[in-house]
Amino acid sequence: MAQTPRLHLLYSCPFCWKVRGLIEHLDLDVEMVGVNGMKIRKEVAFAGDWGKVPVFTDEHGGHHVDSTPLLRHLDATYNEGRLANTGDPARQNTWMDWVDSHMSKATVPILYGSLGSALKTTTRISKLEKFGFLSKRLYAWAGFPVMWGFIARKRVKKDGRKPKQLWHDLLTEFTDAHDGQPFFGGEGPDLVDFAAFGYMRSVSPFPQFSQLEDHAAGMAWYRRMEASLA
Repeated sequence: MAQTPRLHLLYSCPFCWKVRGLIEHLDLDVEMVGVNGMKIRKEVAFAGDWGKVPVFTDEHGGHHVDSTPLLRHLDATYNEGRLANTGDPARQNTWMDWVDSHMSKATVPILYGSLGSALKTTTRISKLEKFGFLSKRLYAWAGFPVMWGFIARKRVKKDGRKPKQLWHDLLTEFTDAHDGQPFFGGEGPDLVDFAAFGYMRSVSPFPQFSQLEDHAAGMAWYRRMEASLA
């Protein structure tokens, strides 16, 4: 018997945002299931040893993991592969790799690149996600020095650019690749657009998103992507 598909996710996860955007664009009836941020591996153990989110469970009970393969699966299964078949496949694959290797790594510096930013981010996440009473406070107040001290600072130092400049450079490179079209996919978005949109959208619940809003071309594309979800 068919069941309503489910997406197990963290509401602040960049990889989950990628998949959510495509689900909204395709207007799929999917139940969003938030997992406990401190018990992810346990709560998605039903999908095998993946131990991460997002996890998509289809109407037949099959489990699908990993955000980029998930984008391709959703497009192929519920959209006849139209987004994957937009334009040149080699160009799309090259830029999907670029988005996954560059934009994904830019989310941590912008959200945790300073001590103040890290505190704002972990506090906000503790309100967005499903935490127990104690774990909510533990994450908010113990998580930010870990993210700032051991992860974000290392990435910022290695790259050499301030987080805002990094994002602006990436948005410039990405929108320049649109070749004057509204989207990377041309007149309409393709899978690369949804991957990039997901990473950028994952910053939107946080105050640091204001640092991206003065990139004119990037925000114009972002607003067009938002409109495509209606």
